[in-house]
Amino acid sequence: MSEGRDDPEVFWVDPRMRGIFPLDGFRISRRLARTMRRGLFDVTVDTAFDDVVRGCADRDETWINDTIFDLYRALFRRGDAHSIEVWQDGALVGGVYGVTVGAAFFGESMFSRATDASKVALAYLVDRLRAGGFTLFDTQFITPHLASLGAVEIPRDRYRKLLHAAVQTPASFTAPGALPPAQDVIQRNTQTS
Repeated sequence: MSEGRDDPEVFWVDPRMRGIFPLDGFRISRRLARTMRRGLFDVTVDTAFDDVVRGCADRDETWINDTIFDLYRALFRRGDAHSIEVWQDGALVGGVYGVTVGAAFFGESMFSRATDASKVALAYLVDRLRAGGFTLFDTQFITPHLASLGAVEIPRDRYRKLLHAAVQTPASFTAPGALPPAQDVIQRNTQTS
C-alpha cells in the first residue's frame, strides 16, 4: 500500500485481524439476484484490467500510487493478477481485481459507478474462484459492505495457516473458461434476504 496517490513509498500491511471471504459463504441477496437476472450488466474477465485499477484509484483518497499501478500491471501481464469487469451500455461501471498465488486470491480493490455493479463483480469472482479450485479469498480488511456479503475476520495466526496451505495448492483463474450465465452464479451461491 501507499499513504496516497502522490506518495512514492510502498509498504506491506499485516493486520492483526484479517478479512476473508469464505468461498462457501458468499451471500447473494434476493435483491442482488433480481438485479443479476434483469440482465442490466455485461460481465467480462481480464479484458480491461488497467481500467479496473484506474476505476479503483479514482477517488479522493487512494492507496494506489503509480508504483503500485505499474506493479499490478506487470503481474497482470505475467498472468498473476486478474480482473472482473462490469459493463452497462458499453461503459465500465464496476469491477474488482486481485492477485493469485497458488489457490489464494488477494482481492486488492473494487469500484462501482452503478448500483450493485461491484456486488455483481464479486458474485462472478467468487463463482470463478470456486470453479478454479481456490481455497482462500483474502480481502485484507473487512468493511460493513463486505460483511453484508459474507466476509468475516479471522485472527492473524489462523489466516497464516490458511495462507500457507493455499499457496502450496494448485488453482487456476483461467481454467473455468467463459463466464457462466447469471442464473448459474446465483444458484451456486447461498441466498439470503
